[in-house]
Amino acid sequence: MFSFFQKKHFLVDYLEGFVDIHNHILPGIDDGAKTTDDSLALIKGFGEFGITDFVCTPHIMHNYYENTLETIKDSFITLKKEMAEKGITDVSIDFAAEHMIDDNFEEILKKKQVLPLRNYHLLIEMSFLQAPINFHRAVKKITSAGYYPILAHPERYAFLYGNFQKYEAFKRESIFFQVNLLSLAGYYGGNVKNMAIKLLDKGMIDFLGSDVHHKDQLKFLKDSTISHRILKKIQPVIANTIDNFF
Repeated sequence: MFSFFQKKHFLVDYLEGFVDIHNHILPGIDDGAKTTDDSLALIKGFGEFGITDFVCTPHIMHNYYENTLETIKDSFITLKKEMAEKGITDVSIDFAAEHMIDDNFEEILKKKQVLPLRNYHLLIEMSFLQAPINFHRAVKKITSAGYYPILAHPERYAFLYGNFQKYEAFKRESIFFQVNLLSLAGYYGGNVKNMAIKLLDKGMIDFLGSDVHHKDQLKFLKDSTISHRILKKIQPVIANTIDNFF
C-alpha cells in the first residue's frame, strides 16, 4: 500500500479531453508561437496526449504586446485557415486574451475592448515583481462590468510568498485562480511548484491551464510526473476546467 501511494504518474495521461484555457499558440503576436508552423507543431504535440480544445490567450500588455481584438482575430483566422488547408478537423480553437493589469487596462475595459474567455471569465495577470497600484480597483471594475476575474499563475508571483494572507484576500475579492500545469510539473523551479501545491492543498485553485509558449515547454510537460497525492488533488480541478469551458 505504501509503495502504491508513492507511485509517480505521467501528468499528461490524465489530460484527455482537457480544455486548455491559457496558452500562447496563436502565431506571431506575442512571446509564444512565431509562425503557423510553430502553432501547428504545438497543436499536434498537445493532441498526442488528448488535448484538442483550446482557448488561445495571447498577451495584451501596454508598450510590449499592443494586441487588440483585430490583431488577435487576424492571427486566429490565419491559424484556422492553415488548419483547414492541412485537413485538421478534430481540433477546436477559440480566442480570448491574457490581460496585464497595467496603466492601460482600465481604459480598454472601459471601452469594452477586453477579450473574455467563455462564460464571461476574464484572464488577468500582473507583474512578477510587484502588484500594480491599481490592481484592486481594476478587479472591482472587472466585476462591476459583469466579468469574473481569473488570476493567471498566482503561484508565480514570488513577492507574495512571504504573505500568504494576500492570496486569501484575493479569494475574498472573488478572484478565481488558474495555476499552470507547468508549475505543478516543476518547470519554473521548486519554489513555484511548492506554492502551486500549497494553493492546491488549501483548495484555492479553480482552474488549470498549460501556459505553453513553445515546444520545449510542451516536451517538459509531456515528460513530467506527479505523485499520486497530487494527482488526486488536481483531478477535480481538471474536471472543473472542462465543465466551465468546454
